[in-house]
Amino acid sequence: MGAMELRPDSHGKVRDIYDCGDSLLMVASDRISAFDYILPDEIPYKGEILSRISAFWFNRFKDLMPNHLITMDVSGYPEGYRKYGEYLTGRSMLVKKAKTVPIECIVRGYLTGSGKKTYDQDGTVCGIKLPAGLTEASKIPEPIFTPSTKAALGDHDENISFERCAELVGEDVATQLRDASLKLYTAAAEYAQTRGIIIADTKFEFGFIDGKLTLIDEALTPDSSRFWPADGYEPGKVQPSYDKQYVRDWLKANWDMTGEPPHLPEEVVKGTSERYQEAFEIITGEKFTPMKESNVSA
Repeated sequence: MGAMELRPDSHGKVRDIYDCGDSLLMVASDRISAFDYILPDEIPYKGEILSRISAFWFNRFKDLMPNHLITMDVSGYPEGYRKYGEYLTGRSMLVKKAKTVPIECIVRGYLTGSGKKTYDQDGTVCGIKLPAGLTEASKIPEPIFTPSTKAALGDHDENISFERCAELVGEDVATQLRDASLKLYTAAAEYAQTRGIIIADTKFEFGFIDGKLTLIDEALTPDSSRFWPADGYEPGKVQPSYDKQYVRDWLKANWDMTGEPPHLPEEVVKGTSERYQEAFEIITGEKFTPMKESNVSA
C-alpha cells in the first residue's frame, strides 16, 4: 500500500483523505472497487493515473469553472506529509476545503447503464422524457442532467429528478449544479471527440468555496465517466470502454457475488492497468511515465 503511517481522516473505497487544517490531502490508492466491493488486488498506477487525469481537466477548465486543486507538488504539502513523497508523488493532491453539495451531478450524453433500464420501462431517464426508438448506446439529442443522492459507503446512490434535487439543496443551487455540469460535460465531450473518445456519461461533484460553486473531487476520469473509443462506435450494442469493465466482466463470469470477492488473475490486473494507461495517454496526449517508479503498489 505504500509507506503512509498516518491514519486518514476519511477512508473511501479507493481514496484516503487527510485533514491538514485549512486544506485536505486527497490520496488516490491503487485499490479498485466493483459492484460496491473493494477487490483484494490493486491495479498498478491506477491512483496516479486518476489523479493526473483529474489535474489535466482542472487545468484545462480553470477559466470555465473554479476547482479545488492547490498543488500536486509534494514539496508544497504540509510538513508532516513531505517525508512520504515516495508514495504520494503523482497520486495525491492538496486541495482547498469546500462546503460539499451532497449531490452526484451526472450528465448523460448517450443512453446506457441505469438510464437505459428506466428508458426501456417508461421512456424516461430520471424523470426526463426522451424520444422513442432509442437503443443501447444511442446518442441522446441533448445531454441531460440526471442527479443522484450520495449514498453512504456500501449503499447504492439513488437517481433522483431535478425537482427532487431542488427540494434537497434549493432551486438556486440545483440550477447552478445543472448549468455547471452541462457546461463542463459539453466542453469535455467536444475536446475528447478530437482525441477519438466519446464521453458517454460522467459524474461531477461540487462544493462552495468562499460562496462560489467549485469543481471538487475527481473529474472526467475512467472511474467517474464512461469513455468509449469513437472508432468502432455503433449504437445498438454495449460499447467497449476505458474503465474497469474488464474487471466487472471477469467477476460476473467467475463469481456468484456472495462472500468476499476472489483474487483477479494476473492478466486481468495487467490488462486493466493498461486500459487506464491508454486512457491517460489518449486524453492528455502525453506518454504515461510514472512520476516515481516506487508508486507501484507492493
